[in-house]
Amino acid sequence: MKKVDVTGKTGEEPKVSFGKGLKTTKLQSEVVTKGTGRKAADGDSVKFAFTVYNGTTGDKLEAAGYTEGQEIPLTVSKDQAIGGIYKSLQCSSAGERIVSVVPPAEAFGDQGNSTLKVGGSDSLVFVFDVFEVTKAVKALKKANGKAQEAPAGFPTVKLAADGEPTITIPKTDPPTDLKIADLKVGTGATVEAGDTVTVHYVGALWKDGSVFDSSWAAGSPASFPTTGVIPGFGKALVGQKVGSQVIAVIPPAEGYGAAGSGTKISGTDTLVFVIDILATT
Repeated sequence: MKKVDVTGKTGEEPKVSFGKGLKTTKLQSEVVTKGTGRKAADGDSVKFAFTVYNGTTGDKLEAAGYTEGQEIPLTVSKDQAIGGIYKSLQCSSAGERIVSVVPPAEAFGDQGNSTLKVGGSDSLVFVFDVFEVTKAVKALKKANGKAQEAPAGFPTVKLAADGEPTITIPKTDPPTDLKIADLKVGTGATVEAGDTVTVHYVGALWKDGSVFDSSWAAGSPASFPTTGVIPGFGKALVGQKVGSQVIAVIPPAEGYGAAGSGTKISGTDTLVFVIDILATT
């Protein structure tokens, strides 16, 4: 393990020191404080905090999850996080503090990350504090609840054999407030505020029906906390049962606001999401 000194109480942001120019070609991890209880396996959910530094420059890049209620939820899976995070949290347990020196190949690769000011040859130094490990909940493949007819004026939805929705927008002006309706009503666990949900979803623009995001197209469901999405999306989830399919028509004020998002969503765009609720923890 490369020399990294970490001090401070587990669960609080640590003080970290190491020599600038720290590099590695292989992931190196060390448990500073041992945890107790269940060890995280693939598919399990963990809640954690982390601090990360650029090993080359010594600069702190980010620290997050240390405030109560703002812990970071993650499903332990190769497709949910960069390799260095995934491998570091595998087999971790609640109460554990882990230090990892992560090579570029297990982080952002040769391209680096310009937003975080990480070059293609920079290693990263992570400190992880694990708060909770929850056994994996088996997710449905698609919503399996009882079909419901959407109210008049909503977009129409046609489902493929595998459950993937196709959304058709009516030739009318969009509503100015948030509209949510059930397309299927499930009988599973109820989604509570702050839960981590596993969902399949398609997002389209009301103005032209174009799809701007789709977990179906990505090839796998997505998992995230209800508090980690735009307001209208979160409101469409909370109170629903696993197995349900929900359609949400989200005006800008309940979406990305006047700033929009990226090049596809402007500050005036109304969004339409069809969401299959597959699991909640």
